[in-house]
Amino acid sequence: MANGLPIVVSAPSGAGKTTIVKAILRRFPKIAFSVSATTRPRRDGEADGRDYYFLSRSEFERRIKNGELIEYEEIYSNYYGTLKNEVEKTLAAGRSIVFDVDVNGGLSIKKAFPGALLIFVKPPSVEVLRNRLKQRGSESPEQIERRMKRVPMELEKGEQYDYIIVNDELERALSEVFEIIEARGSARSE
Repeated sequence: MANGLPIVVSAPSGAGKTTIVKAILRRFPKIAFSVSATTRPRRDGEADGRDYYFLSRSEFERRIKNGELIEYEEIYSNYYGTLKNEVEKTLAAGRSIVFDVDVNGGLSIKKAFPGALLIFVKPPSVEVLRNRLKQRGSESPEQIERRMKRVPMELEKGEQYDYIIVNDELERALSEVFEIIEARGSARSE
């Protein structure tokens, strides 16, 4: 990590985490994106190696057994995780790297890289979060309820992050995130 900075962005589903990560990558083009591995099916428009590394369950479990993941978790019957060799290569090359992961994954990354920067994106309220998930239109009511059951745990663990940003107004939230990254100097480390 001496060269690059791991930057973790976590949030409950629907709080704006992916939108914020994409904005970070546009604002700081030299920061790399950590492509997570998953066993979940590919969604329309997703590409292997760009959005996720799509692995079979047996391949993912083989990588767990071989210690090839910095962090992983089984969520909604699918595995999600971060491949150790991809992160180490990026950091060793002197590039900072941004992670779009859940709170447990973020805390595991902090254990692996104690100097990592952890940013938690909090929704303005649980009801706003529920409405955002409904408006996405990508999940059934049952899937939304499953996601909502995780929210109390995510909000509680988010308190352990270095920074908590309330995403009630996207432009303001982005401005705060950019200031945090600039203050840590990760945009200059490339």
